[in-house]
Amino acid sequence: MSTRRDTADDADTLPLAGFTIGITAARRADEFAALLTRRGAEVLAAPTIRILPLVDDTELEKVTETIIADPPDLMVATTGIGFRGWVEAADGWGSAESLIGALGKSRLIARGPKAKGAIRAAGLREEWSPESESSSEVLDRLLEEGVEGVRIAVQLHGATTEWEPLPDFCAVLRAAGAQVLPVPVYRWNMHPDVDRIDRMIHAVVRGDIDAITFTSAPAAAAILTRAKELGKLSAFVHAMRTTVPVMCVGSVTAGPLEALQIPTIYPKRFRLGALARLITEELPRRSHELRIHGHDTAIRGQAVMVDGELRELSATSLILLKALAASPGRVVSRQELLAALPGDSSDTHAVEVAVARLRNALGDPKMIQTVVKRGYRLAVDLEYDADDEED
Repeated sequence: MSTRRDTADDADTLPLAGFTIGITAARRADEFAALLTRRGAEVLAAPTIRILPLVDDTELEKVTETIIADPPDLMVATTGIGFRGWVEAADGWGSAESLIGALGKSRLIARGPKAKGAIRAAGLREEWSPESESSSEVLDRLLEEGVEGVRIAVQLHGATTEWEPLPDFCAVLRAAGAQVLPVPVYRWNMHPDVDRIDRMIHAVVRGDIDAITFTSAPAAAAILTRAKELGKLSAFVHAMRTTVPVMCVGSVTAGPLEALQIPTIYPKRFRLGALARLITEELPRRSHELRIHGHDTAIRGQAVMVDGELRELSATSLILLKALAASPGRVVSRQELLAALPGDSSDTHAVEVAVARLRNALGDPKMIQTVVKRGYRLAVDLEYDADDEED
């Protein structure tokens, strides 16, 4: 699914006009998309995970019974939805009151404000919550206190993958001598609409989007898992390291990506509104503009801005423009351009037709020069020899 605002809107009032942004969120995806489209962006949405509550899960019920019978010394709540779901599941088993009573005997740590809110909604009170909302800060505090022999219950995020951060959290605590009791309050699995996930992966690899966003660590882990299944992990990671900026809601979400040396940025306040504002500030600032035959030109993932006006290009025209802009001012041969265009045509006339259409779409045909017997180039150098150009 993708949406784009009216291209007639002024770029000054729509700072993300022309940008295409990938959204991997499942929960609150529509709300996040609205924040971006109101600023002029096009959104490519592909939810990567589906959360499965474990109301009927025997493993969770067994862990709950263990905690009721013998409350842990310390309980770490990592998500609000998970903690609430746990209490609701216990209520379904007739054990909610006993669970809350048991946890009232434990020291409670909330990873962030949502987990803190869920703890308080249950009539409990947390001992501490880190300002950073980071599992790493929680871990550092526990290790500094010393955990040898301490019995710690840890609410898990979801499924375990090689990119899921919490299993490492538990492993570090165990290595430090703690007795860790994992609490699997819900699981996530890959969203069943894998075709949309695949399109997102391919869009990142091709550079068809200007940024990709993540609002949870499991969402990041899921798309990395799918890219690996497709045999595209290396290309996907490379694109995020080099050409497609990665914007995350917070440091925990960024964890699986940063573990692969993928640069990420995230706001100081880990909220959707703050992330939308960060994107609005960052993407225009990072945009690379060219001066082509007197026109300020910015090439986006799926569009081009010419003198602040968004110009819609066909897929073929955009491919051609990106090929010419890969080395601004360099002459690109007809054969090179033909190889970049879709299809297996060997007719160089197809390039001439494509160039003519691109010139028309840009609004100034002189933005693309024809260099006799050599090919085409962008007119980034305003001082060129007109004798080299032909109609």
